[in-house]
Amino acid sequence: MHEIEPYYNWRALYVSNEDPASPFFGKEYSEFYCSEYIYDHYIHPQWDNMGSPTLYIKILFADYDQGYAIIELIGEWNDLLHNDIMHFKRNILETLYE
Repeated sequence: MHEIEPYYNWRALYVSNEDPASPFFGKEYSEFYCSEYIYDHYIHPQWDNMGSPTLYIKILFADYDQGYAIIELIGEWNDLLHNDIMHFKRNILETLYE
């Protein structure tokens, strides 16, 4: 799983760590060091942690004038054990709505 990267062709239009309205503004990514993992599998360092131990995201594009964002997910959506919908809502969506 460490070789599965987020879709990178959007980088010409939008970069989440360079957007002041993004929850990941200012984050620096490693190209080689894998520190995040899902269960016992390390994932590519370009994925962003949203607070869930089994679900990671990447904001590929956000258009605040039109009011939409394109978000890619990797992992397991598990509301029963980790309440992923609340992590997603509070840590990502509420920040983007503002």
